[in-house]
Amino acid sequence: MPHISIKMLEGRTDEQKKNAALKLREALCEAIGCNEMFVSVSVSDYTAEEWQEQYRIEIAENPDIMITPAYKPEDLL
Repeated sequence: MPHISIKMLEGRTDEQKKNAALKLREALCEAIGCNEMFVSVSVSDYTAEEWQEQYRIEIAENPDIMITPAYKPEDLL
């Protein structure tokens, strides 16, 4: 294991999501020196309205967050 969870606004194609997942897996394996066979990736789509709550949970109140984005979630509405 590790597992990468991608959460994004809806609107990307399955091909774009798959490409992002593959590239993130490759970058993670390079960064931490693990084998691709141990990495899983999920992609979840959200509306701008749904993202408001997810942002609070996943970013604003997450003590493990490593990189904070430079936008306000309400600006997406």
